[in-house]
Order: sequence, then structure tokens, then C-alpha cells
Amino acid sequence: MDHKQIIASGQVYLGIELGSTRIKAVLIGPDHTPLASGDHTWENHYENGLWTYSMSEVWQGLQEAYANMAADVKNTYGLPLKNIAAMGISAMMHGYLPFDQNGQQLAAFRTWRNTVTGPAAQQLTERFGFNIPQRWSIAHLQQAVLNGEDHVKQISFLTTLAGYVHWKLTGEKVLGVGEASGMFPIDSQTNDYDAAMLDSYDALIAEKGFGWKIRDILPKVLTAGEGAGVLTAEGAKLLDPTGTLQPGTALCPPEGDAGTGMTATNAVAVRTGNVSAGTSVFAMVVLEKPLSRVYSEIDMVTTPTGKPVAMVHCNNCTNEINAWAGIFKGFLEALGQKADMNAVYTAMFQTALQGEKDGGGLMLYNYLSGEPVAGLSDGRPLLVRTPGAKMNFANFMRVQLYGALSTLKLGLDILAGENVVVEKLMGHGGFFKTPLVGQKIMAAAAGAPVAVMKTAGEGGPWGMALLAAYMAEKQNGQTLEDYLQTRVFAGQEGSCIAPDEADKAGFAKFINAFTAGLSVEKAAVEHIKE
Repeated sequence: MDHKQIIASGQVYLGIELGSTRIKAVLIGPDHTPLASGDHTWENHYENGLWTYSMSEVWQGLQEAYANMAADVKNTYGLPLKNIAAMGISAMMHGYLPFDQNGQQLAAFRTWRNTVTGPAAQQLTERFGFNIPQRWSIAHLQQAVLNGEDHVKQISFLTTLAGYVHWKLTGEKVLGVGEASGMFPIDSQTNDYDAAMLDSYDALIAEKGFGWKIRDILPKVLTAGEGAGVLTAEGAKLLDPTGTLQPGTALCPPEGDAGTGMTATNAVAVRTGNVSAGTSVFAMVVLEKPLSRVYSEIDMVTTPTGKPVAMVHCNNCTNEINAWAGIFKGFLEALGQKADMNAVYTAMFQTALQGEKDGGGLMLYNYLSGEPVAGLSDGRPLLVRTPGAKMNFANFMRVQLYGALSTLKLGLDILAGENVVVEKLMGHGGFFKTPLVGQKIMAAAAGAPVAVMKTAGEGGPWGMALLAAYMAEKQNGQTLEDYLQTRVFAGQEGSCIAPDEADKAGFAKFINAFTAGLSVEKAAVEHIKE
């Protein structure tokens, strides 16, 4: 069938991802090729000391992204989009969304970006003997307990943003195992929450007398390929208020943006890894064996099928690059020139490769928000240079790209010390949009080849659509790893760049100075107030 017939017959799959700065919907056919897409731009707010989004913004953004995708279908193929075989919802991982027994939201959505749960994260890490990052849902819950927040005793359901949207579309309170691993530790032998840690947490808060047990308020855990409900009439109207979209679409388990990134880059098998670099940056490596000990810098999560994954997650990546792009745009406009932002970014990235390998003595900290890996509860973007530093545009951009990846490198160096083998890192996200540049800098940071597929530009929402297709199309017993390798990525083209030794040496010199100067950044956080 041609694309028009495929759409008319409803043999299409939809992936929607609510990222930090964009909500995007991608529609694919049975051959996994994108047929249409639509998006909505949004931004988090800093309110009452917390990074958050309102749920009204969630639905407004989802409806606009879906409408733009449906309009793309209509404009390209001349057909309305009425039926979808399967779909899936993904969103930024972790965070805190509590609800009472009537489904009423009890507290503002606390996103992954918040670094206000330090005491709870430390307490739980010590109690479980398992690293609990500040952004995980259980850390937010325990911090609310420690804070004595009134709403805690009323909690009937605790979920993430992906779980919330899925619940409203289907009525099902479930999560994919990869996303669930950002709520509470997962036992990869059972692909469920760790039973001993659940009991330990209940014992920890028993004296509080809450009317709930932790296992009762968490979503049910599902693995990739399992059914996770169907789109209800109410859900269809929530997504498409025009009434064109019909109910009955099968939904796969909702996942986090880490799981969809792994899927979109074919990095779900052992010894594979992927790195997502955009607003935040994180690298994920599927492990052959457990790490020798607990590291506060390394999160232990899972693939969408439950395999253990070491994750280095950093809150800050391209935000400072984006801010400076705005400065350069303003400069061009002040000269009376029209600024093409694609050209601005391309010039910024390409010029970085002309800079000195170590950045010429410039130092940059890109911390707009807190960065737990670096021990910072807050951030202050900071550019520092010595009197003898070589301040020019090429060196400036070199350290911009180094700064975006420096905290990630701190975590990757820990994995290297654990002899974790990464045969190749698959890259995706805005950092890799300018051909070759982001790959070259990332390879220097990671000390491993970095590949980018032609499909990487579609990112997480395409990965979510693949998970929906896998649920619908898999053969009996076919694993996700086999499905991706044989059905999706066979014959895919892409580019792969190995680390350049001079770049590695330059980055190593930069990172030594970066680490030594962290006390300056900490002083800026302490003394420069909002």
C-alpha cells in the first residue's frame, strides 16, 4: 500500500513525547518511516522555588502538537487522521505528580530539574544501599514527608508526567519499566519495584501513620511489548477536541525520554550506549555486570525491557549555548542584518573546531540550574579567563561545547574506571544537529566512537512510535532487541566518528582546570543571589 492507503486504513503508529522545551508528535507507517509530525514549544516556570509546568499547559501543548501533526497528514496526503493502530506517550523522566482518591492534583508538578531533595535522596541512598538521585519520584515524596507537607497523607496515586497523560487517555495507572525505574528502584529479575526496598520504605515512614503503603500508590510496571490499555472516548477528545480521532487505539506502556532515546538509537542491547544532548544531557550504557559499588554520580535505571543500565544524567547542557546564540542574534540585528538562527548555530559550532584543543585558557560553567553530579544545589552560568588566556570567538565556542559536556565526562570517567565497555555511543539531540561537530567533541569527552543515524533527528517521539509498533507487530517471543535490529535499523545509514587523540588530550586538560575551579562556581552560587 502507498502512504495514503496506509493512513486511510489506520495502519499507522503514533509517538508523542513531552520534552523539556518541546512537545512533539511523530506518525510512522509499518516500515517505521515518519509520515507526519507536529510540535509545540513550551518552557518550564520557576515558581515558589520549584521548576514546574501546569497541567493546563500540558493539555494545551499536547492538543497543539497533535493538531499540527494531523494538519501535516491532511496537507500532505489529503486525508483526515481518524484511526491509529497503536500509540505511546513519553515524557521527561522522574519528577513528582501526586493525586488524591478523587483524581485531584495535590501539589504542583515538580520536574526533574529541581534539586531540592538532597536530604531525602541521601537518606534513601544510605537506607537502600542504592543510589537515589534527587530528581527521582521517591526522593521527592520522601522530601515532602521530611518537610511535613500536609498533602502527603492524602496521596492515593503518585506518577510521572508520562504516566499522568497515559492515565487520562486510557484510565490505566501504569508505567513502562524504564520510566518506572526513575520512580523507585527496579529489580531486573522480576521487572518490578524492588520488594525489599518497598518494605524498607514502608518501615521508614510507618510512624507517620499515613493511610497508604508505597506499593499501593505507585503505577503498575509493564515491559515493552505488553498492552497498556486503549484510548477511551474521553481520551480521544482530550487529545483531539475536533472529534476526528476515533477511540480504540491500543497504547503501549508509557516511557521516559531515556527509554525512547535508547529505542530511537538501537541502544537497548548489552554493551551498547546512547547519549542524548539537548536541554539536559545524559548517557546510558547497558551493563554486562553490576558496578562494584554505589556511586552518587551514576543512576541505575533500565531499558524498556528491564535490562540494567548505568545512567549519567546532567541537568545542564545546551542552555548556555542557546543564550549566547540569542546574544549573537541581537548583535546581527543591531547591525541591521536579519538573523537566520540555523546559520548562527552552524557558525557557532563549526568555528569551535578552529579553537585551541584546550580552549586557550578560557573556563566556562554552564550551570543554569543545580547540578548534583558536581555537588551544586543551584547554578550560576559563569565564564572565567586568566589575563593570559586567548579570548577569541573560536576558543569561546570551543569551551561552550566543552562546558556543555564537562559534567557528563565526570560521570563517564567513573564508568571507565569500572571497566565498563562501550563499543559505540549513539548520539541524538540538538547538540548533534550541526554535522560532525557535536560528534567530534562528544567522542573526545567519552573516549569512544560516537555515531549519529539519519533518523536521530526524530529523536524520542520516533522511539516512542517504534515501541508502539513493536507492541502491535512483534512475532511470538520476539525481543525488542531483535525487532529493532532486524525490522527497524537493518541497512540504516549514519556517520561514526572515533575519538581524536589531540582532542582527547585537550579536553582532558580542560576538565582538570574545570574540576579545580568548581569552588569558584560554588562561591558564585553562594554569593550571587537572585
